[in-house]
Amino acid sequence: MSKFNHKVAIVTGGNSGIGYATAKELIAEGAKVIITGRRKDAIEKAADELGAIPFVADQGNLEDIETLKTEIENQFGKVDILFINAGITGTLGSIENMNSENFDNVMNINLRGAYFTLSKFIPLLNDGASVVFLSSNVASTYKPNSSVYQASKAALNSIAKTAAAELAPRKIRVNIVSPGPTKTEIMTKAGLDVETLKGINEWLINEIPLKKMGTPEDVAKAVVYLSDNNMASFMTGTEILMDGGMIL
Repeated sequence: MSKFNHKVAIVTGGNSGIGYATAKELIAEGAKVIITGRRKDAIEKAADELGAIPFVADQGNLEDIETLKTEIENQFGKVDILFINAGITGTLGSIENMNSENFDNVMNINLRGAYFTLSKFIPLLNDGASVVFLSSNVASTYKPNSSVYQASKAALNSIAKTAAAELAPRKIRVNIVSPGPTKTEIMTKAGLDVETLKGINEWLINEIPLKKMGTPEDVAKAVVYLSDNNMASFMTGTEILMDGGMIL
């Protein structure tokens, strides 16, 4: 019997990258997985490939979160695994030159949206459920020109640990996975061209002690591990840092 048979899992931002890879791992372990995303065509295509259930929802939109919660409650009742994965990097820039639009976009999705996704779904979580937040190793770094993204992830980590304390009486575990550079589309979505991306990737690999970037599958395995009540039953408020030693 697979470890997640009869379990209901939600993966936000599940149509590509880490979300897609995690949904695939959860399904392979027997879970019934609902994936969300902002683009109808992309989320339906991914769901069809995975054998997941698609739901069009923007994590940065509180009305979408409320609608998602209502539909999940009506169709499935309760949730066993909640992976709050959706996020954006936004545009890079100094604090002096940062514009409020970029600040609001990043914070709405990475922080506000993640916070209220958890908030709305707490009543639907089974006792003993697992919540995992996707953060980043940048939550513990202070590199120039990345203040907004770094701040959004640092705040997210704080919320996750507070949630772990609040939900412990119900044996709901809340943990964090913080990858370093990972081979996903997130940098492409930030509007960088091929040559710029190649240069950034080469620079990043040189900065990583293991001299390689992570993969979505690496992160997915960590999320699945944290979601397993047998393997990770004594882990809550924990951050798993996966960055090839970059933060050393």
